Order: sequence, then C-alpha cells, then structure tokens
Amino acid sequence: MTVAILGPMPKRIIIAISGASGAVYGVRLLQELRELGGVQTHLTVSDAGWLNVQQELDMQRADVEALADHNYPVHDVGAALASGSFLCDGMVIAPCSMRTLAAVAHGLSDNLITRAADVMLKERRRLIMMVRETPLNLAHLRNMTSLTEMGGIVFPPLPAFYQKPQSIAEMVDHTVSRVIDLLGLPQAQSQRWTGLTPP
Repeated sequence: MTVAILGPMPKRIIIAISGASGAVYGVRLLQELRELGGVQTHLTVSDAGWLNVQQELDMQRADVEALADHNYPVHDVGAALASGSFLCDGMVIAPCSMRTLAAVAHGLSDNLITRAADVMLKERRRLIMMVRETPLNLAHLRNMTSLTEMGGIVFPPLPAFYQKPQSIAEMVDHTVSRVIDLLGLPQAQSQRWTGLTPP
C-alpha cells in the first residue's frame, strides 16, 4: 500500500468585511496575510461592505477579491464556510458593524458572514470581531458581552500611540498586526512595547 506524504497545510483564515466604516482593516489584513505566506484566505463581503470599500478606499470589487485565495457571495449560505466540516484556523470580521454583531450574538445566521461566525463559535474556533461604532448604546454593550461569553473576541480597532505613528496607514498596520498575533500567526511587522523610554 502506498502512503501519500503531505506537506504542511496552509493556515486557513476567513476574512469578512461588513458594512461598518473601516473597510481598510479588512483589505489591509488580506494584504498582510498574503505577504506573510503559508496562509489561505477565504473572503466574504456584505453588500454594505462593498459600498464602503468603494466609498472609503476607491477600490473596485475585483481588486479586493484578487487579494483573497477564495471568494464567496455573502448570500450563499450553502457555501463551504457555512459548515463546521470546513476546517479553518480562525475568522476575522473587519470591520464588524453593530448589525453583524447583533446577528452573531443572537445566532441569527442570516447570511454567510453571520453563519460562518456562528460556525466558529459552535466549533470553538477563534473568532475576532473588529467592532466599529461610537458612542456605544446598551444594546451594543450587551451584544459584546454575549459574544465574549460565547468565546468570541471583541477587538475594536482603536489606535495605539506609544509607537508614535506618523500616518493613518501606520495606525492601521499596527492594529492589523495585533489581529495577526491573535490568530497565532508569526510575523515580523508588529512594533511591540518594550517598556518606557528612559527620561
């Protein structure tokens, strides 16, 4: 009997872009994961997410889809991502609208983003939601609490200033590098805190 010897499997990461402001986070994450190597990306974008990509980044749909290894229409709830048998190492919703947060927190599974997120929770896999809204009302806070209690990670894309960023792009990159850390992927890009600078 011949036994096939398989090489190392790439990490599978689902990236979802929903309709909150901040499409740059999802796009930059796709770019960083492509540069990282050894990662297979699976992308789905909501209708409002595509509007924000065009409005905020002046990018066309084809340009964003070209950054991912696999693309799925958000209304295709029969896609591979909708099943727990689709093995993957993590999912990031970047950015995550309050509507998407609420749907995931309440288990609605009404499109491919919310269904894939529900699968991540039920299979006890890593789910990171880059929620974007301010100020927050009580419904937002309760939904974040519910998601955290279910094992998800609420990750508002808040800028850090200890690395003294010189541009918006640097702030975005720092935030994205933190997300990559949470996915457990090795990277050299992250600027890490090393302690206070001596006076």
